[in-house]
Amino acid sequence: MTRNLSSIKRIVVKVGTNLLSDRSGIDSQRIEQVVEDIVTLRSQGFQVLLVSSGAIGLGAKELGRTSAVKQVALRQACASIGQPILMSHYRAAFKRHDVVCSQVLITRSELNERKTFVNLRNSVQTLLDLGVVPVFNENDAVSTAEIGTAFGDNDRMSAFVASKIDADLLVILTDIDGLYTKNPRKEHDAVLLGEVEKIDDTVLSYAGTAGSVFSVGGMKTKLLAAKIASTAGCATIIASGYEKSVLSRLLAGEPLGTYIHADKRLGQRARWIINSSPKGTIRIDEGAVRALRAHKSLLPSGVVSVEGVFHEGDVVMVNEIAKAVPYYNSTEIMEMAGCQSKDIPRRLGKGKADVLFRPEDIVFLDHAE
Repeated sequence: MTRNLSSIKRIVVKVGTNLLSDRSGIDSQRIEQVVEDIVTLRSQGFQVLLVSSGAIGLGAKELGRTSAVKQVALRQACASIGQPILMSHYRAAFKRHDVVCSQVLITRSELNERKTFVNLRNSVQTLLDLGVVPVFNENDAVSTAEIGTAFGDNDRMSAFVASKIDADLLVILTDIDGLYTKNPRKEHDAVLLGEVEKIDDTVLSYAGTAGSVFSVGGMKTKLLAAKIASTAGCATIIASGYEKSVLSRLLAGEPLGTYIHADKRLGQRARWIINSSPKGTIRIDEGAVRALRAHKSLLPSGVVSVEGVFHEGDVVMVNEIAKAVPYYNSTEIMEMAGCQSKDIPRRLGKGKADVLFRPEDIVFLDHAE
């Protein structure tokens, strides 16, 4: 297979911390170059969304810190200090090209909740229709892994953004040329992979660790991001942001970096389901598993147990094989476990659905295999 960028219309560009940082805090010239490249793509008819790291690192340097910031509260404080600094540089750079940019701060919960996700999607579409470049960052000042609202890193956040807003291409700009078979800074026989058809365990084994004191992601997080994007039918290119006009050259077909092919695109609802954090788990028996595999609904008689507390409409795990959106909450499903569908009106009242969810409400985790 070869790169096919002829149908690309919407692009998410992710810029890493290392690219934007210098000894003074932020590399203004690098931001100017990234912005100029984005403006060029827009003039060619592409829609571009930007995901930018750097807020925590900028805040830390503003405070005079030189070591990694690990404490949650301190990371949030640094993000709060660094985010307006980062956006002021982007705003000034875009303004020089008469382009308006906007700040979009999100947490994982905004994408997990269907209503807030739809609202976010609509607002982003409006920004694009107005000719605005949305600049995304995680709302680090409020999101934490401890309460399940954090993405973990901006690489994966960029993939979730690409998935949710129907992007055709995710470009992850970093400080290395692409994916190598070994660490090119240490191994002279490392080979740059121009294309990856599918991310498997062998490909993941090529990844190293995080690259600097202030960056969270390394090559592995970029590959995991590409895997998320691939599920959405979105290709990914990992390339060096130090290359001049790298975005324009990539879209012109120049074989820079590593191109990771997309899988067949899932429907928009299916993508929301599979990329949302589950609120609990429904355990079912083997007969129910076979029924679901045969594109049938889940009946209460197939339920063995329920784990966690969730509401109707939340995304939940089904065993370890799938994610689904049930019509009932965890308490109601526990009440119905092992019962026949005809018993639902007696237990929960008339007018209730006679199944827990239908085939359109479930996505198997091995759907792409």
